[in-house]
Amino acid sequence: MNSDNDLQIAGDILEVQHLLQPPREHPATVAEFVGLARSIAADRSQWEHLVEYDATTRWYHRLRTGPGYEVWLLSWVPGQGSGLHDHGRSSGVLTVLEGTLTERTERGTRALGPGAQRVFAPGYVHEVVNDALEPAVSLHVYYPGLTEMPMHTACTAAPAAYDEVDVVTA
Repeated sequence: MNSDNDLQIAGDILEVQHLLQPPREHPATVAEFVGLARSIAADRSQWEHLVEYDATTRWYHRLRTGPGYEVWLLSWVPGQGSGLHDHGRSSGVLTVLEGTLTERTERGTRALGPGAQRVFAPGYVHEVVNDALEPAVSLHVYYPGLTEMPMHTACTAAPAAYDEVDVVTA
């Protein structure tokens, strides 16, 4: 049975600073990387003024770095795509900030609208394309930082539309 005496014996946990974990300056877990992407997405002042659109190639800008990770901002005009690729030894979080992007994998095709997030592990093969009529902007967090992006030739299965739990929406 708990009583006020129990609190007096144990002490107030908030008063015992050495038992509290300090907030992390940099993310270290998948959930924290997803949270970082969401917080940047929510604060347009961090990225909106940097966005450029280039009709000849996808535009990208390294927005932030931390111990072992990078955050990239990308813009996509209609018709631009990444080509089928993976991210080498990097894991990642893709967050759509504006517009709609289409992701294609060997398992199918999905549309990602504003706020949608994809989390992927090393070796995940996909293609991202702006199939819409309006430009799109996306945020990409890579851990460890992106050092390679091997290109692939084709998906092995016929695309089919699907919706799974690994798509996170705001």
